[in-house]
Amino acid sequence: MIKLASWNVNGMRACYGRGDFDSAFQRLGADIFCIQETKMERGQAEIEYPGYEQYWNSAKKKGYSGTAVFTRLKPERASYGIGLDEHDQEGRIVLLEYSHFFLINMYTPNSQGELARLPYRMRWEDDVRAWITGLEAEGGKPVVLCGDLNVAHEDIDLKHPKTNHRNAGFTDEERGKFSDLLGAGYCDTFRHFNPDARDVYTWWSYIGKSREKNVGWRIDYFIVSASLVDKVVDTAVYMDLRGSDHCPVGLTLDLPASS
Repeated sequence: MIKLASWNVNGMRACYGRGDFDSAFQRLGADIFCIQETKMERGQAEIEYPGYEQYWNSAKKKGYSGTAVFTRLKPERASYGIGLDEHDQEGRIVLLEYSHFFLINMYTPNSQGELARLPYRMRWEDDVRAWITGLEAEGGKPVVLCGDLNVAHEDIDLKHPKTNHRNAGFTDEERGKFSDLLGAGYCDTFRHFNPDARDVYTWWSYIGKSREKNVGWRIDYFIVSASLVDKVVDTAVYMDLRGSDHCPVGLTLDLPASS
């Protein structure tokens, strides 16, 4: 079995400094722990866990974006970004290759207020989807994709779909691109196994006591290749874990922990 976790920490130094990351790390006990929105470079804080290797991809702009993976399963190789300069400046992707699958930790760009970045987001979606499908085809291994994908796919994935239509993360364009990804042979694991689950969210605004009222969005995912669906043992959303405006999500796969 392999246990994975993913969390947008909204600033690793702050989350770790308060003890929130360490608490979640110890409780979840994941073999592979992916984080997004680190807002730091590795050397800016002493964060070490015995037995875990770390792989960081930081943005060129200091204090912005960024991804990292803590893993006690040594990968065959690691790489960063998708090989397109337009998309590889903000530290948004870590790729680890294992003997049985590719792991992609991703932090998808937000379309921002007034949808200022939506045109770029559309290019990102198309290019990343092509990269993922090409990776699987050429590598001959299935994909596990996790992270903050900055989209609520269906009405059931946020509290107030009608009033949020055309807001960043719930536009027809973003939702359509997510559908395109699933249509290319991938599965939203939580929704697949919990088709009718409501009021399960992974992000809450800091405004208006949204978390206390559970007025949230489900925008953090574990997506797997269709060929891995029968290997899914468990999916989880850890709504009680605090320390960020997001909560962690989890996935357990019936795969060997080593080659």
